[in-house]
Amino acid sequence: MNRNRNALKNGIRDGFPIALGYFAVAFSLGIVARKAGLNPFQGFISSILNHASAGEYAEFTVIMANAPYLEMAFVIFVTNIRYLLMSCALSQKFSSDTSLFHRLFVGFGITDEIFGISIARVGILNPFYNYGAMAIALPAWAAGTAIGIIAGNVLPTSAVSALSVALYGMFLAVITPAARTDKIVGGVVITSFLVSFIVSKIPHLAALSDSLKISLLTIVISGIAAFLFPVKEDSEDTTPSEISSEVTEHDA
Repeated sequence: MNRNRNALKNGIRDGFPIALGYFAVAFSLGIVARKAGLNPFQGFISSILNHASAGEYAEFTVIMANAPYLEMAFVIFVTNIRYLLMSCALSQKFSSDTSLFHRLFVGFGITDEIFGISIARVGILNPFYNYGAMAIALPAWAAGTAIGIIAGNVLPTSAVSALSVALYGMFLAVITPAARTDKIVGGVVITSFLVSFIVSKIPHLAALSDSLKISLLTIVISGIAAFLFPVKEDSEDTTPSEISSEVTEHDA
């Protein structure tokens, strides 16, 4: 019991800065959600069930396009499929006797940042560590979306338009560092921009919604890039001493 309590406290501690960042990003998402016609309660429910900025942005785009539910499911699946891989990787850190309930509940709350702090833990991962991070980070994400919608309803149109640009700035902040350090990633990003522009000018594809075009292009371009430029495995494994130097505290 004490071990679970300590793991929970450690998760809350490590999840606090994540929660602050989530609130700021979700606030910008709330502006987009408001443009899609969602009220604060609907935005809160959407964010408490969908924990990815790209996934939620795609969701709101589909709503604004009045696309069918099947297309929404496909778009969100494509944008969030990386969490399936993260879940598989994280499951290897659990004790073999960890129940299916714990595995499923931890999988529900995986985000890029929560995965990062969880996979960095040395030794067996206690699910209560994830619960602590989830308990503070996910409500902040959902609350940020709801408050963003409220702000969008109160603030003048000019301010709402300015705030809506912040979300695009977030996406640029995500892709720019990777594109600068890896020429292949930079080439893929530039290619994606060019191909997206070309596809938007093809009359025969006008019947497809923007969200479906983006999803299909994501699959095609990323698949070709993965085939032509596969990521090479590191030639040397990380030694235990290198791992221990990165993480200074263990679960009690």
